Amino acid sequence: MVLNAPILFNSAILRQSFIFLSLFSWVIFFSLLLTSSTHAKEQYTLKFATLVPPDTAWMKEIDRWAEDVYQKSNGRLKFKIYPGGVMGDEPDVLRKIRSRQLQGAFFTGYGVGRIYSSARVLEMPFLFENTNESDYVREQLMPEIEAGFRFKGFELLGWPEVGTIHFFSKQPINSLEALKKRRIWLWQGDPVGEAFADASGISPVPLSIIDVYSQLTAKHGSIDTVYNSAFGALTMQWHTKLSYATNISMTNAIGSLVVSNRFFKKLPEDLQQLLKTTGKETGDTINQITRRDNEQSISLLKESGIQFLWDWNDQEKQEMMTIRDEAAAQLIESDYISKKMFTRTTTLLEEFRASKN
Repeated sequence: MVLNAPILFNSAILRQSFIFLSLFSWVIFFSLLLTSSTHAKEQYTLKFATLVPPDTAWMKEIDRWAEDVYQKSNGRLKFKIYPGGVMGDEPDVLRKIRSRQLQGAFFTGYGVGRIYSSARVLEMPFLFENTNESDYVREQLMPEIEAGFRFKGFELLGWPEVGTIHFFSKQPINSLEALKKRRIWLWQGDPVGEAFADASGISPVPLSIIDVYSQLTAKHGSIDTVYNSAFGALTMQWHTKLSYATNISMTNAIGSLVVSNRFFKKLPEDLQQLLKTTGKETGDTINQITRRDNEQSISLLKESGIQFLWDWNDQEKQEMMTIRDEAAAQLIESDYISKKMFTRTTTLLEEFRASKN
């Protein structure tokens, strides 16, 4: 028995060591599992779509935004970007956000109108005379606009402009009568475009923006006239199929950087703040790019052979103002733009102009 004692003692030690090591292994395993799960919960992917073509100044700024967010979040929040309309027209993108296939987008005013339509008062044609006026009014209205987006299920991150809008055509346009004879594209389902076409007696051709280039290219295409910013006409290559443009711009078109509230509310507070801060900066930077490049884009279009025509006389200007008022009345009557928002906008505009006199 004495000789066997060391053996029994060693066996007991081995059993205790085995139990200890087993328990220790399980503790390590669960710690790693918990740590892994925690890290997994802290990683988020924002699937983001836009019509903006790749390799443009706007798209490079969006890419920079995505990289900035990724670095500042230490990899916890990353973008997966779908540029150039690969996710479809803006109504398609909106449906995909609502069905959770996407989480965010860069929308033009057309897409803005499908979220919070009253915000489009900011791109009412012939309302603002310059960007100083529109900047002032927008700044005053922005709390209401952000609240409107939030009520509709979206967080507004930034407000990038698309730029001043001109008509572009295969045939000369030097009067309203000439414009009425053209086969003008209308972004399908756009109430603002429909209201102005109705008020001016124009019979447009409704199409998705995705179909515009192919119809301009086709030998017997359904359209010969479109509207866009100078920068947009260049980046979407529409200018290669057109010969003329109007000197007078209709409006300074709006845009928005948005994310669904469903996705936004899942983010930790610090990532929410990061997305809001960087989104506003990105929108402001795109505005600077748009305004900086607008004149340059017009110069490039002229160099490509586009002729800019039609400087209004006083009678034509008054006629356009009448058309604007009729279209505005129609949009207010349908409640696409609320009467309250329109009245507040015009009041702010009058206040601003009075302060400059």
